[in-house]
Amino acid sequence: MEERLQKILAKMGIASRRGAEEIILEGRVTVNGKTATLGMKADPAKDHIKLDGKLLTKPEPKVYLMINKPKNVLTTLSEEEERPTIKESLRNIKYRVFPVGRLDFDSEGLLLLTNDGDFAHSILHPSKKIPKTYHVKIKGIIEDEKLDKLRKGIRLKDGLTSPAKAKKLRKAEENCWIEITIYEGKKRQVRRMCEQVGHPVLKLKRIRINGIDIGNLRPGELRYLTPDEVVKIKKEVTKTNT
Repeated sequence: MEERLQKILAKMGIASRRGAEEIILEGRVTVNGKTATLGMKADPAKDHIKLDGKLLTKPEPKVYLMINKPKNVLTTLSEEEERPTIKESLRNIKYRVFPVGRLDFDSEGLLLLTNDGDFAHSILHPSKKIPKTYHVKIKGIIEDEKLDKLRKGIRLKDGLTSPAKAKKLRKAEENCWIEITIYEGKKRQVRRMCEQVGHPVLKLKRIRINGIDIGNLRPGELRYLTPDEVVKIKKEVTKTNT
C-alpha cells in the first residue's frame, strides 16, 4: 500500500514527519534508485527505499522514553557537536529514537523520546494544545497583575501566546518561583513571556507533559514510559481530534 514517503519514514522511526520532510529535501532519500521528492508516495513492501544509501528495513518496535535533560546539554543526537548532548544518556538504548520537541541548552527537565513518528507528530502539532508545565525561577517578586497577564496571553514578536495557567510557588528575598502551564510551543516561549512582564528567567525546569510527571528522575537519567502512560498520552491526543 502506497503512502507518502515522510509518513513511511516516521513509521520506521527515522524522524518525526516534519523531520522526515527535511531529510527528503536534503536529498538523502532514494526510492528505487531515484532521489525522492517531497510528496512522493511509495510502498515499503515493494519499493527499495534508502536513506544515505542504506536500505531501510521493517519498522522497529515502538519505543517511548522520558529523560530528565540536564542544564547545559543540547537536545540533539548529532555526533558533530562539541558540547554535551542527550545522546550520551542513550548509550544503552538499542533502538534509534529521537526527541519529541526540544528543551533549550540552558533549560532542564522532562523530555520525551520515541521512534514513533506519528506519536511525535500528534504531540507537537499546534492544534493538539498539549499542556506542558514548568517550574520557573524568575528575577524579582512577581505581582498578581503580571501573573494575570501571563494567564491571558503575552504579545510576542511571533504573535500572541495562548491562555496559560500560572501561579506562585514560593519566594525568597529577591526572587521567586512560579509554575506555568502552556499549550503551544513557540521558541523559548516561557522565557520570553516572563521577560515581557519584567521578570527574566533565572532557572527553568519542565516537570510535566500532558499529565506525565518527571517524578524522581535525576539529571541525565531516563526510563521507559509505562504502557499506561503511553495510553494516557495517546488518549488525550485523540480527544483533541474530536
